[in-house]
Amino acid sequence: MRIKFTKMHGLGNDFVVLDAINQPLALSTEQVRLLADRRFGIGCDQLLLVERPGRADADFRYRIFNADGGEVEQCGNGARCFARFVRDQGLTDKDAIVVETASGIITLYVEGNGEIRVNMGAPRFAPGQIPFVAEVEADKYSLEVERRPLAVGAVSMGNPHVVLRVEDVEGAEVELLGPKLEAHPRFPQRVNVGFMQVVERDHIRLRVYERGAGETLACGTGACAAVVVGRRWGLLDEEVTVDLPGGRLTIHWQGGDAPVWMIGPATRVFEGEIDL
Repeated sequence: MRIKFTKMHGLGNDFVVLDAINQPLALSTEQVRLLADRRFGIGCDQLLLVERPGRADADFRYRIFNADGGEVEQCGNGARCFARFVRDQGLTDKDAIVVETASGIITLYVEGNGEIRVNMGAPRFAPGQIPFVAEVEADKYSLEVERRPLAVGAVSMGNPHVVLRVEDVEGAEVELLGPKLEAHPRFPQRVNVGFMQVVERDHIRLRVYERGAGETLACGTGACAAVVVGRRWGLLDEEVTVDLPGGRLTIHWQGGDAPVWMIGPATRVFEGEIDL
């Protein structure tokens, strides 16, 4: 099977994007892993599929697969690339694109300056909705890792996130704590792990260890989760600049049931074909 693909990235978080409308696809886990492999395939953090929607109020269906082949609910950097892709490929000429995901409907806005603004929906804090094992909802939880307690926040941005505050992201124990928190038994579906340094009330630095992918250069939902947790802890303002290893995002959240807004770039790298 020969398929066409586009390689894209959002702040270095890279994707293989496939048009599954004009070339219907049913990929196996092994094929996803091959496409994501940086030596034997194309190479990416996640694979994105553009499909016809399954509901009347959406323009497209957006599916995300991690490099390990597992399908996940949401990816913010991928959402921006999705918007750029469907516009570049002539699949739509809309400036506001309604997209169906495994976690619900999101809307993607193509701005005049080329950046993409995404309504990521309202964060969810109830433990059962993250999912996270806890008797009651709280702004802060204690998790034991390596025989030491860690103060963390937990939230779903359409996918599960845990956030901990660090003094300096450069020295954060991402390689040690990332995989241990990702697989912590209190997160039954595993979790994305954010290491947040608060620089000012409107500025944070962030590194993210992503579920099924390891540390990436940027994570859109991780940036949203970090700002939401920081706001709940009383550390951050409504609009926050988030510096990730791959670049900068702007996150805005009024609090409560308001949606989280993410603004950032999406870049096409190259196109090609590959035999599977």
